[in-house]
Amino acid sequence: MRTLSAAPLAQFQDAFSRALFEEPAQAGAAVAALVAQPAFAVYRNTVAKGCIDALQANFPAVARLVGEDWFRAAAAVYVADERPAVPSLLAYGESFPQFLRAFPPAAELPYLAGVAQLDRFWTAAHVAADASALEHSAFARFDPDMLGEAMLHPHPAARWAWFDEGPVFTIWSRNREECADEGDIDWRAEGALITRPEEAVRWTSVDAAGCRFLDACAQGQPIAQALDAALGVDPDANLVRLVSGLLAAGAFAQLTLPSRNEP
Repeated sequence: MRTLSAAPLAQFQDAFSRALFEEPAQAGAAVAALVAQPAFAVYRNTVAKGCIDALQANFPAVARLVGEDWFRAAAAVYVADERPAVPSLLAYGESFPQFLRAFPPAAELPYLAGVAQLDRFWTAAHVAADASALEHSAFARFDPDMLGEAMLHPHPAARWAWFDEGPVFTIWSRNREECADEGDIDWRAEGALITRPEEAVRWTSVDAAGCRFLDACAQGQPIAQALDAALGVDPDANLVRLVSGLLAAGAFAQLTLPSRNEP
């Protein structure tokens, strides 16, 4: 009879991982003896608690908004279906915003998924590759007649989004850290930019034209086309102020001209 030790290590590890999140009948024969032990249930609960704790740490604004009991109950539902894909739990919860968007108890909180997305953006910015932020002076190195063909490359830590569902950025920023501002919130669509131009993660509001400009830059469009895209969203946008504000926020890392191949 084949023993547990004879099974390939990778097969055993995969079966063991499934057993931590699935019912014993689905865990597989390779770890059936382990699953049958009373202590395994304790171990499974410990792993699940660790995942819930990680979600609470990774999504602090969401947790503050809904309260610990609500958050941990929702997180338990998420953890049951979404096991960690990598050893570091700092990355856990990538699909949590999408989960909240479809989670029936969150239906009365249409902004909650957006708040979770910004929490996720913060983590992504925190662990992104280091890079110096592009400064205004970089434009002086280019012939003004060529700037329209140049391309602005977003900073590797930059994450941005436009939220039609309401003042997601304001709600998130007030709950990301303890905020004394308890004034009324103007219920309107908002955009947000989160990045890390130096050592600390920073965030700022961005209008719809700014978000569209960043989208175009990320797609590799030259500055002239990216500005046209921004004007397509807001014909009255102040383009100089738009680009200057994004540079000040640390949204870009490079300014380059497209390569020209000689015949």
